[in-house]
Amino acid sequence: MANLKLTNAAKVYGNVPVLTDINLDIKQGELIVFVGPSGCGKSTLLRMIAGLEKISSGSLEIDGERMNEVPPAKRGIAMVFQSYALYPHLTVRDNMSFALKIAKIPAAEITEVVDKAAASLQLTEYLDRLPKALSGGQRQRVAIGRAIVRDPKIFLFDEPLSNLDAALRVATRIEIAQLKEKMPDSTMIYVTHDQVEAMTLATRIVVLNKRGIEQVGTPLELYEKPKNKFVATFIGSPAMNILPAIVKASGAQTSLELENGASAIVPIATTTADVKLNFSVGARPEDMVVTQADDYIYKGKISYIEALGEVTLLYFNSDDADPVIVKIPGIQHFKRGQELKFSVAPEKLQLFDESDISCKYR
Repeated sequence: MANLKLTNAAKVYGNVPVLTDINLDIKQGELIVFVGPSGCGKSTLLRMIAGLEKISSGSLEIDGERMNEVPPAKRGIAMVFQSYALYPHLTVRDNMSFALKIAKIPAAEITEVVDKAAASLQLTEYLDRLPKALSGGQRQRVAIGRAIVRDPKIFLFDEPLSNLDAALRVATRIEIAQLKEKMPDSTMIYVTHDQVEAMTLATRIVVLNKRGIEQVGTPLELYEKPKNKFVATFIGSPAMNILPAIVKASGAQTSLELENGASAIVPIATTTADVKLNFSVGARPEDMVVTQADDYIYKGKISYIEALGEVTLLYFNSDDADPVIVKIPGIQHFKRGQELKFSVAPEKLQLFDESDISCKYR
């Protein structure tokens, strides 16, 4: 298994930069998840690591060895694609053993390796079936098994669950997590747009946006301590609510004035001595609590309600911003048009300086 390091890596198509200044150090045994909006370069970065896309500048190292010019087949990498890419005329066993046969591995060794991988993926009883006789989840497991038998240094997963229905996604996600536990020294890089996959599978998450990395951290680090407003609103579902605020006083604690006459004291020291208009307060939907007190963070009229049973989502329209969303546990009996006030524990609030959105006060 291997360590992987990207140093100032970039990808340019013609004169169009797609990725710039990618610096990332992945340790052996980590499961790293790339997330970000569509078009941010997640899959492109994965393909650069695999050798399917040329690195325009910078370097890629695996175990200290430069890989920029090394062909994909010699990088010690196995990739699981979004499409299963199975040979339809070959059985499960033959699909899993195909690369080993090409490498002229002895037949007895191939049988042993394939049987072991099939057992770990619960595919033993399907080894003699053709792909068309398998479900989507089983086909994806065959694709994963085909990667496992090669005993690669690094596993690459490019949105492997996106073609599955909701129930199969959950089941296969759990299987991937269990597989990682059985292979604690394996290094895996996983691309997804699904936050649940990222939060539940990752050792660390890499958030990509606008050609570069916004933040790298554990799932809870990104959730609790986002570096900037983009990460704060991207990680978490529903997204963090962003409320414009005026700093009224600063020091060891900061006094804020928000919309609709709301106010808040946050335990965040700022260097701002004068009143400033370019701040925003972030509040997660699940941290907002209905209150009757005068000390509230937000007040609005319900425009839409989603009753999901375990939680109820309340939507509040805003004239010049995204809707404010509040997540309340259980079944609630609020009505559209009802006005509510919400408070948030001060330690749960995030404060962002709009003059420099990469600057985070916490």
